[in-house]
Amino acid sequence: MSTTKTQPEQGELPEDTGAFAWLRALGPRGRRAFGGAFGGYALDSYDFFTLPLSMVAIAAYFSLDNGQTGLLTTVTLVVSAIGGALAGILADRIGRVRALMITVITYALFTVLCGFAPNYETLLVFRALQGLGFGGEWAVGAILVAEYATARHRGRTLGAIQSAWAAGWALAVIVYTLVFQFLDADTAWRVMFWTGALPALLVVYVRRNVTDAPEAAERRRTSRDRGSFSAIFRKDLARTTVFAVLLSTGVQGGYYTLATWVPTYLKSERGLTVVGTGGYLAFLISGAFIGYLTGGYLTDVLGRKKNIALFAVLSAGCILAYTNIPSGADGLLLVLGFPLGFCMSAIFSGFGSFLAELYPTAVRGTGQGFTYNTGRAVGAFFPTLVGYLAGSWGVGGALVFGAVGYGLAVLALLGLPETRGRELV
Repeated sequence: MSTTKTQPEQGELPEDTGAFAWLRALGPRGRRAFGGAFGGYALDSYDFFTLPLSMVAIAAYFSLDNGQTGLLTTVTLVVSAIGGALAGILADRIGRVRALMITVITYALFTVLCGFAPNYETLLVFRALQGLGFGGEWAVGAILVAEYATARHRGRTLGAIQSAWAAGWALAVIVYTLVFQFLDADTAWRVMFWTGALPALLVVYVRRNVTDAPEAAERRRTSRDRGSFSAIFRKDLARTTVFAVLLSTGVQGGYYTLATWVPTYLKSERGLTVVGTGGYLAFLISGAFIGYLTGGYLTDVLGRKKNIALFAVLSAGCILAYTNIPSGADGLLLVLGFPLGFCMSAIFSGFGSFLAELYPTAVRGTGQGFTYNTGRAVGAFFPTLVGYLAGSWGVGGALVFGAVGYGLAVLALLGLPETRGRELV
């Protein structure tokens, strides 16, 4: 292991240790790739949250019960497993950038079509197809940037990419607040989906400015295993794949339970207005944004596994605290929204670097796309289960089930190696 030099050799530049050293280390092409991946993930988040934020209006429009409403999220996440696996294979076979553009176009198109759905069944189909692009974007964008990042800064760099999720979520809340203030609910939820056309602008930028990391692209082109699905289940990678799926299942089961049902919980059990809900979510989202950046730093300092374990425990604790606040203590509910958003987001910061480091270049897209999105698909049943349990437990009581997911994540870490400082090969 190398150590920091106290004096640079003649002609050698001193080591960059500034707050944005991770960004400068990417180089010009890497920074353009970062911009494309950040924008893609932010708009991916925006398109996802058009549904949870509009869920009350959609349920009223189509006369849905909690189980049917939760199924809209579940089907998105289940199909995202297929989309993620396919996008990962494409990323290994045709390149990261081309696969990224395909995923962005897919999720944007079907988000817009959701706004034209004449009935629940059609909405369910369009939302499922949106999941094809939604599932693939993060894995492809994360790999693209990971292959430009240095081992020293990879956790922080990918943590910054993860923070795009909070940025997209915040944008969705702002648009939701405005749209639902000025339009009746029956029209507003459709307009929310139509605004999902925004990612089309990003594709133009990516096509003109972003390229794959040259060294990684060369390794991928010369490998016979490029994009081989069976390769991630061979003897040397099978254990990694199984435990990475379990890890992803636990973390995302907990996360999507909260992301899907907190807006409904605030309205149905706390009686908040549209503006009130937006205010509470502002604390949750600001905590999430800072959590992503902090988690990215800690995953480089503590290591991938310790960072995930730490925030899994803290996230479970926050769920229990958040859902057991006495009635009328809305001020405390507001304050606890920040640590809840912080913890449940910081846990994701190490995922991009951790999964990228677990797989060789030739099957990195395949492995990361499959494990992350299979976990997302299985974890997607958590929101549906909460929807059915809400009838007898109440939404707040059912949300506690999300803590079970974080417990599973901690157990899964026992089967995975620590990869901090590992060079990509």
